[in-house]
Amino acid sequence: MSRIVRFHETGGPEVLKIDNVEVPAPRQGEVQIRAKALGMNRAEVMFRTGQYVTEPQFPAISGYEAAGVIEKIGPGVEGFEVGDKVSVVPCFLLGEYGLHGELVNAPAFGVVKHPENLSWEEAAATWMMFTTAYGALVDIAKVQPGDVVLIRAASSSVGLAAIQIVNMLGGVSVALTRGGSKRDTLLAAGAQHVIATSEQDLVAEVKKITGGKGARIAFDPVGGPEVPKILEALSFLGIFFQYGALDFSDVPVPVLALLGKDLTIRGYQLFEITKDPQRLEQAKAFIVEGLASGALKPVIAKTFKLDEIVEATRFMESNEQVGKIVLTV
Repeated sequence: MSRIVRFHETGGPEVLKIDNVEVPAPRQGEVQIRAKALGMNRAEVMFRTGQYVTEPQFPAISGYEAAGVIEKIGPGVEGFEVGDKVSVVPCFLLGEYGLHGELVNAPAFGVVKHPENLSWEEAAATWMMFTTAYGALVDIAKVQPGDVVLIRAASSSVGLAAIQIVNMLGGVSVALTRGGSKRDTLLAAGAQHVIATSEQDLVAEVKKITGGKGARIAFDPVGGPEVPKILEALSFLGIFFQYGALDFSDVPVPVLALLGKDLTIRGYQLFEITKDPQRLEQAKAFIVEGLASGALKPVIAKTFKLDEIVEATRFMESNEQVGKIVLTV
């Protein structure tokens, strides 16, 4: 028996329960992991509240990220041994697997032997944030030295990962945050510029930073009515990534900016990377190299114990955190 986070109905954080469950042996292509730490993500909130791309089947399991020790290996799995220290790339839909528990099964193609310089907490915090940012900025947009990148919701774990990746590639990271209270924190986290969008003129500030040219890339998990300003701040042939929907309202698009600058506006999910074996391996290699060198390092906002899953979820939904929330097992 293993203690597993499940929920038996949609609702607020209070519907999350820790149940004692018999975990089956790993199937073809799976490994079984004795978890040490678990990463938390916004997608799990959407799944729990019935706003995710798949509907939960009750009792529903959840959780995208875990780090721990391989305890069993399923048929057909190569390259791993019992006792390996590993972490998991989110490469499945919630409901297919759920990694928030003491003993969990995971698809082997998404499992990584992470660098030894990471703690369990850092390893559990790594893959959603860095893979999401990598896919848009490296795989698709191919950030080059000098490229200016606007990073909205920059204090989120993915936002902080984007700052690190842009800096690593020689780009110019511009953190967008609503108010100025997180300015110093974002600068300390590596942002080269910070724009408080409720206090400053976004378009004017970007013109100052870029000498009037505009930013080449915008990376946005929010959407909503502020998007036109971001599009106005982009350069000719600029690209806008919508990778989340913290605001569910439709995104208004200024036609003159779209046509006058030949902009690209595209949706993006990390599954575009993780469902493609070749692109996934390239992502793993890039991120492992960055982690090993110290150029990339997960930022952890706060840790909770597994028993505190409800409190941890409430903290995540408060939007007070800077970085990743992690559960220890």
